[in-house]
Amino acid sequence: MTDKQRAPRNRTIILTDEDRKRLRNRLKQIRSGVQLKDILDSTICKDVFTILEFMPTASFDLVFADPPYNLTKDFNGNRFKQVSLDEYEKWLETWLPAMRRLLKPAGSIYVCGDWRSSAAIHRVLSKYFIIQNRITWEREKGRGANTNWKNNSEDIWFATTSDRYTFNVDAVKIKRRVLAPYTDENALPKDWHETGEGRFRITHPSNIWTDLTVPFWSMPENTDHPTQKPEKLLAKVLLASSNEGDVVFDPFLGSGTTSVVAKKLHRHYVGIEIDTDYCCLAEKRLEFAETEPNIQGYTDGVFWERNSIIEQKMSKSKILSLKDELVLFDE
Repeated sequence: MTDKQRAPRNRTIILTDEDRKRLRNRLKQIRSGVQLKDILDSTICKDVFTILEFMPTASFDLVFADPPYNLTKDFNGNRFKQVSLDEYEKWLETWLPAMRRLLKPAGSIYVCGDWRSSAAIHRVLSKYFIIQNRITWEREKGRGANTNWKNNSEDIWFATTSDRYTFNVDAVKIKRRVLAPYTDENALPKDWHETGEGRFRITHPSNIWTDLTVPFWSMPENTDHPTQKPEKLLAKVLLASSNEGDVVFDPFLGSGTTSVVAKKLHRHYVGIEIDTDYCCLAEKRLEFAETEPNIQGYTDGVFWERNSIIEQKMSKSKILSLKDELVLFDE
């Protein structure tokens, strides 16, 4: 991870040599079987394929896996090379079955992919889990294409170990501005609510997510990791499929987003990452989370639409007031 010239307003989280020396001491190294208490709330710096057999059985409530997609890509010197779909499927078979052993009987798993890898993920995941849904989320960034459609979406497959699983739908309902304020025969709001900040509707979350912002240089969660997921995305997953005090596992931790969001939402976490610098970045972000628990786009229980002016400008007291009004309306 090389040093770069940064613009004065660039908020990207970077590592100094001092950070590396200090944070390396916190990273876990595993060479034999461990109990959950030995690795709880920690970052394990290791190749996941060398230690899966040592991880404790039936210990995790939720797995969030963001593996290398079937693309040729460099992760700070660790290179993944694009292969055929059949070969990618064989690669998935080297670690996905183990997730079943690690999850509790009522556990859930989310696996990320793009259009090239999604079919393979579906096939392998369906062998070991009950697939519940496929989420497609919009990446508003991306290069244009002159001879093809612009690629600006990714998939997340949601599956469970059984038909008994956690799904907190009320925690992830969407609060949207009402553009067409219909009324009933008595001229009363129909399925929306008037507040001091405008008209809002509470809607059930769908499997199409268009309210996410890919981290970039002016966001305080941004790092130099090439495939970093938004904290808001993880907040949706963790709030829906885990409860406070549950344990979340990420076998491809990257720069630590899963662990950071778990900490902010009062869950326990365990993450595995092969690259030492990314592990240190995760630990640095976990330090920041102790004093900066905010998640951009999610404020006091409210998920706001992407780049919403109301999210950026409302004071906390107004947001709390609006939240109370929305909860009363929902009841």
